[in-house]
Amino acid sequence: MSSFTTRPTLRGSFGMVSSTHWLASAVAMAILEDGGNAFDAAVAGAFVLHVVEPHLNGPAGEVPIILAPTGEEPKVLCGQGPAPAGATIEHYTDLGLDLVPGTGPLAAAVPGAFDAWMLLLRDHGTKRLAEVMAYAIGYAEHGHPVLEDVAVTISTVQNLFETEWTTSATVYLPSGKPPAPGQLLKNPTLAQTWRRLLAQTTGMGREEQIEAARRIWREGFIGEALASAATQPVMDTSGERHAGTLTGDDLANYAATYEEPATYTWNGWTIAKPGLWSQGPVFLQQLALLPDQLNYGTADYYHTLIESSKLAMADREAWYGDSADIALEALLSPSYNTVRRGLIGPDASYELRPGSPAGRPPRLSRHAISTAPAQIPLGAGEPTVSRSGATRGDTCHIDVVDRWGNMVAATPSGGWLQSNPVVPELGFPLGTRLQMAWLEPGLPNSLAPGRRPRTTLSPSLALRDGEPVLAFGTPGGDQQDQWSIHFFLAVALREKHCGSWDLQGAVDAPNWHNDSFPGSFYPRSMTPGGVVIESRVGDGVLTELRRRGHRITVNEPWSEGRLCAVARDPETGLLSAAANPRGMQGYAIGR
Repeated sequence: MSSFTTRPTLRGSFGMVSSTHWLASAVAMAILEDGGNAFDAAVAGAFVLHVVEPHLNGPAGEVPIILAPTGEEPKVLCGQGPAPAGATIEHYTDLGLDLVPGTGPLAAAVPGAFDAWMLLLRDHGTKRLAEVMAYAIGYAEHGHPVLEDVAVTISTVQNLFETEWTTSATVYLPSGKPPAPGQLLKNPTLAQTWRRLLAQTTGMGREEQIEAARRIWREGFIGEALASAATQPVMDTSGERHAGTLTGDDLANYAATYEEPATYTWNGWTIAKPGLWSQGPVFLQQLALLPDQLNYGTADYYHTLIESSKLAMADREAWYGDSADIALEALLSPSYNTVRRGLIGPDASYELRPGSPAGRPPRLSRHAISTAPAQIPLGAGEPTVSRSGATRGDTCHIDVVDRWGNMVAATPSGGWLQSNPVVPELGFPLGTRLQMAWLEPGLPNSLAPGRRPRTTLSPSLALRDGEPVLAFGTPGGDQQDQWSIHFFLAVALREKHCGSWDLQGAVDAPNWHNDSFPGSFYPRSMTPGGVVIESRVGDGVLTELRRRGHRITVNEPWSEGRLCAVARDPETGLLSAAANPRGMQGYAIGR
């Protein structure tokens, strides 16, 4: 295995942070330096990500969080809000729709991220709300240097902002045009929102203040503004103007929840993921499908991972969702995976092949039989990797481990600047996660009031002998558990053969993704046999994969994956971290 890395793996004993933006990493580290723990740091970093990566996430989005407090079992904190009470299939089909639009208030689920961050801070943090929000307020009020991807994203929706979403133009088209890369971009309305929130909770104890903030989000001035915004007809990807279904009652009745993680043990590693309401178990299924021997970096290695990903993703389409009535144990059972592994032949497969766990026949959406890639409208779907492999942006991720051994991984997303018009009183838009639910009854991921749309967001936590040792994750929509499995195997197989970890080397390793399944985001297209892979894998691997029938798109050398990772050796207490160099914005920091 190559030892070449773009950066060193950071090592220390005090604290480590890795995130998709250097400012969020620096802020989270500042909280650690000020005596905060990993959970305080993650919350502070997350609020900064809302400001500096507004094309990738926002306060009204969603977040799954995996946390491992010292001495406790890992748990999942679900910040994925459900469909509003009025979001019935009939409501959408009566409007002449066969898919939930990719933008606009019709696609808005109940926002879940804010409440999840508040619960994390209340139950596991030590800092006061004003302390963790101060950095985000500062960047919103005084400005932050615009990333090139932010500027490009704003440019792609400039006409929409100017003609339809004029409240967004007020924030993101200063002086009537998109900001230039590096220009300071301010969002004074967002800063004012957070200052008003804090002003209405002053004089309270720490936990009392957090509870008051949760009430304000649900039922106070924030909840009122969000509910009002959802009633406004907005131009969306259907080409028509629609109002949403979100109401004040939906907001008032929502609370983020804790739950047990889905887990699978492979070669001494136990991986914890969000459950079947998410994409997370795809990672576990891919592990369960692996053969006993893997020759890392060979054409056969890539072929095996690609084909196992196709099988896991096919099961995702048939069996995953908040209405899933299959036990995860059935999908991870040795007998089931022995049969499934036998489907991985020497050549690339082109069919969507869900399995029959416990002898039950799978059922797929009618859209799952479509094989023609669709033209994606501007602003549609998640800002992720295009069919050609070109990166348009992504979601966000942050990992933190502290000197006490607390560990957390979180993948915030949704509420992008291109998802909905900015709520003028608040400075941020609603999200669009409902676009992931099907407008067909009887499926695990059918749209239904009170049900969570199946999310692609998929942070990971790895344990050895019951001890949390590695927190990691990546943006990337449908690519998340493809990029993550490749990273994890680069760590695990190096340890097996070399006796040590190389986090940065695993992050830097040439990566790939395939599109042989219905995409989770509007317009839900797929490319059977399509694989996008970095050119650094080498001509020999590419030639062999093509010979096996894979429809290869060779992408730029540094284009696939945006992994973040932190680790802790429970025997020595040594901490480490690494971050993705692709995109030139993710950084790890620590000491």
